[in-house]
Amino acid sequence: MERVALITGASRGFGFAVGTALARTHHIIALARTVGGLEDLDDEVRIRGGSATLVPLDAADENGIRRLCAAIFGRWGGVDLWVNTIVHAAPMAPAPHIDAKDWSKSVTVNLDIARLLIECVDPLLTLKNGTAVQVTDPRAGQKFFGAYGAAKAAQDALFGSWAAELENTDRRVLRFEPHPMPTATRARFFPGEDRAWLSPPEVEARRLVRMLGLMPCPRRETGPGTPTG
Repeated sequence: MERVALITGASRGFGFAVGTALARTHHIIALARTVGGLEDLDDEVRIRGGSATLVPLDAADENGIRRLCAAIFGRWGGVDLWVNTIVHAAPMAPAPHIDAKDWSKSVTVNLDIARLLIECVDPLLTLKNGTAVQVTDPRAGQKFFGAYGAAKAAQDALFGSWAAELENTDRRVLRFEPHPMPTATRARFFPGEDRAWLSPPEVEARRLVRMLGLMPCPRRETGPGTPTG
């Protein structure tokens, strides 16, 4: 049976790299707001002999997420893997001077959307004894990272509770901390830094695949006319 991987935040950076790294072992359901980035990912997946369903959707659209998960159930009967890479890099600021709008958006994207996705994706993972992966970033408590760090720390706690609740089941919730990468998110925090020492997203995606212990499995034959969502 074909394996299915849901990648949320798949149009660029680490999410894009994870989608291409899984192309030979999974059908990729790629969610992001940026249509152009999703189309680029589809090209890369096809080059590797895989197939993708593209979902241009804002993950804050609760009704849209619920419709997506219902559609995934109807077409594939669940997901084997979910990798969440959606993140908002709130501007750096001293804690007493965090802008209220920046705080609100950081909490919405990094925490509220994560909670919604967990609620909706958990039943899909249950049906296939699947694995969820949270991408972590240890910024909590560092100076000037108040908004981003606090939201990511809360996200860690949320995923940690979910992981503990699944300890005696066949499902897994794993945390993966990539080495520093030259992504757009990092560039907002560290503009002008020497990017030569940073680890490419493709390298970190392959490291995640190795951690998951994924092996190729037979894929459904697809032709040039296979829909991409």
